Amino acid sequence: MKDYEVIIGLEVHAELSTNTKMYCNCSTSFGADPNTHCCPICTGMPGVLPVLNEKVVEYAVKAGLATNCDISRFSKQDRKNYFYPDLPKAYQTSQYDLPLCLGGHLDINVNGEKKRIGITRIHIEEDAGKLIHDAYTGDTLVDMNRCAVPLIEIVSEPDIRNADEAVAYMQTLKSILEYLNVCDCKMQEGSLRCDVNLSVRPVGQKEFGTRTETKNLNSFKAIHNLIEFETNRQIKVIEEGGKIKQETIRWDDAKGIGYAMRAKEDAHDYRYFPEPDLAPIVLSDEYVNNIKDNLPEMPHIKKERYMKEFSLPEYDADILTSSIKSANFFEKANDICNNPKAVANWIMGDFARMLNEKEIEIDESKVTPENLAELINLIDKGTISSKIAKQVFEDMFESGENAKEIVEKKGLVQMSDEGAIKELVEKVVQANPQSIADYKAGKDKAIGFLVGQIMKETKGKANPQIVNKLLLEIINK
Repeated sequence: MKDYEVIIGLEVHAELSTNTKMYCNCSTSFGADPNTHCCPICTGMPGVLPVLNEKVVEYAVKAGLATNCDISRFSKQDRKNYFYPDLPKAYQTSQYDLPLCLGGHLDINVNGEKKRIGITRIHIEEDAGKLIHDAYTGDTLVDMNRCAVPLIEIVSEPDIRNADEAVAYMQTLKSILEYLNVCDCKMQEGSLRCDVNLSVRPVGQKEFGTRTETKNLNSFKAIHNLIEFETNRQIKVIEEGGKIKQETIRWDDAKGIGYAMRAKEDAHDYRYFPEPDLAPIVLSDEYVNNIKDNLPEMPHIKKERYMKEFSLPEYDADILTSSIKSANFFEKANDICNNPKAVANWIMGDFARMLNEKEIEIDESKVTPENLAELINLIDKGTISSKIAKQVFEDMFESGENAKEIVEKKGLVQMSDEGAIKELVEKVVQANPQSIADYKAGKDKAIGFLVGQIMKETKGKANPQIVNKLLLEIINK
């Protein structure tokens, strides 16, 4: 069997967080009753005229600048013609030969290795409606609420070589779009999704193989699994003497398989021509420079700052800054308790585990930055032990109560009275002569057992530093 190289390019569609649609005043909010956020303009009624939403251009330029693109001072919109039930005009308003943004790149990190992925272009376009297939009746319904919701399409160069790189690219892009606040990036709602173009070729061959395109993948897991599946499928076809067909693939995430939908279209199939109802987009240097000067701090810059300002390890800084939500939470909590490493450990540890179990974002949790900072202050003051703090945090996560209330209500204040603790230590030492002998024979683990017994006696409330100090004093006598 030959060695093969995988060639992957991604077309990422990001719905822009504008209040109104691309060419009309209809709302873009998600989850409304079907066909309630539409009007004659976005449903393509005869005789209507579109007017471009200025925010769409601003958000696209922001995305272009943040991904190192050149911003076109002159661009236009085009009609992309195709027939489908969720496209009432029978064409999509997009950009073809003169897009807003050209020639950018993103740097990704995969297993500690950095790689640059080129970005061919970013252009604006309107979204189509949504078909709803009723499995029970066999009917297909159409919801036009999503028609003309503004998108940017971010087209990568074919620089990606495996599933891990594709996911890292998507995660990096998602983080940038969230920092810019141009897209909410809720993949489960379809506001960030991607098409995967994939081909394989024998190692050493210069020409690309025939590619397939898989549409509308809206999770990192689906992207990873599709790439693994389609890579293996194409290699198997070639090894068995077959030829890859240029076709569009549909991915069934539940079954973990992809299957052909239709022959893949080329650009000429869409019969692009300039949109006659919309004027060209002409941008001044002043307009572009003003947006550039007001871009927020980007993830890679924030990461470097965290390492320098808070002395955090690169791993911690990378995790915290990967999401603007976790970065904001970290900064607010640290402003109060001034203990960056402790805040980072909580966010990356128990907090992250609970958020994953509940499948919610950090800003949707009942635990606020103020709550977490208060908990860390209680530990630092010696009011509660680290072990008790974990119990308190679980209560905070479930109830939303603050740490001090929970500690007082449940009587969890740490026991720091040396006299009381000494009595317990002496009792445990007398009851465990074998552990004392083991420790004196060089078995240091015996100390851990004795500390555990003391903590058990106090239900975790004894101050562990005092316990260790007194225990060693009594044993060494």
